[in-house]
Amino acid sequence: MLKQIEARVLRVAYREQGEPDGWPVILLHGFPYDVHAYDGVAALLTAQGARVITPWLRGYGPTRFLSLDTPRSGQQAALGADLLALMDALAIPKAVLAGYDWGGRAACILAALWPERVEGLVTGGGYNIQNIAASGSPAKPEAEFRYWYQYYLHGERGAAGLAQHRHEFCRLLWRLWSPEWRFDDATYAHSSQAFDNPDFAAVVVHSYRHRYGLVEGDPALEEIERKLAAQPTISVPTISLDGGADGVAGPGDSSGDARFFTGAFTQRTLPHIGHNLPQEAPAAFAEAVLEVAGKSERAAKSA
Repeated sequence: MLKQIEARVLRVAYREQGEPDGWPVILLHGFPYDVHAYDGVAALLTAQGARVITPWLRGYGPTRFLSLDTPRSGQQAALGADLLALMDALAIPKAVLAGYDWGGRAACILAALWPERVEGLVTGGGYNIQNIAASGSPAKPEAEFRYWYQYYLHGERGAAGLAQHRHEFCRLLWRLWSPEWRFDDATYAHSSQAFDNPDFAAVVVHSYRHRYGLVEGDPALEEIERKLAAQPTISVPTISLDGGADGVAGPGDSSGDARFFTGAFTQRTLPHIGHNLPQEAPAAFAEAVLEVAGKSERAAKSA
């Protein structure tokens, strides 16, 4: 069911599925995707008694800013603050969080800074909190060439290109990032409608500039960014999922991020799966959520 609620600076649009008194789980999409990435996952979780909340992030779908004066920021602190505000608005004191890409970043931030609000965490690609201070240090060329889209958006030509050709741009990223996933036109169309949000281009451009220290952030979020700059550890039970055919992050193995996790940490690589983890591998993604929630047979055996 599509719902909306005012939460801090946004009117957040979200899907709610399952029984209202079910155990809460919040599923968070990334760029350039939307809530439809979780259609299969949500069905599997509601069958196991979950109350599933799947919001459109700022700049996506029906989610809207409440004021024209609010900066259209895509910085990491904004994503974390939005998630916390949504949980407060929905009166959810504690939930299982699961996300990838931008959504994985929001989930990691909440787990790091507000662990008392997080029952368990499923993160795509390990520790997703950005180290902005180190962003000027180049990676190896094999990694750098995958980030062409970020560098493209650093200039005004790229910003204009995203605004004018957003559907072609995002479809290209889908193909490059999930080279073994054969999605059809209808599947893409379900999600691409979310990119027609009037703030989509501005939020995306700001995100890919702020993470390199090229633009200022929202002054209201400075305290959160300061805490994130310390690269805080995550203490909640966590499963990290990596795509074995991820075209942007590279064939995944985030086990090296274990140093950021002080609680139970498990890393799994999903063969032949690209960047869009929940939509390409809904059963594996849902199983990870059930496991960190203590609802799976595997979790019961290890208890």
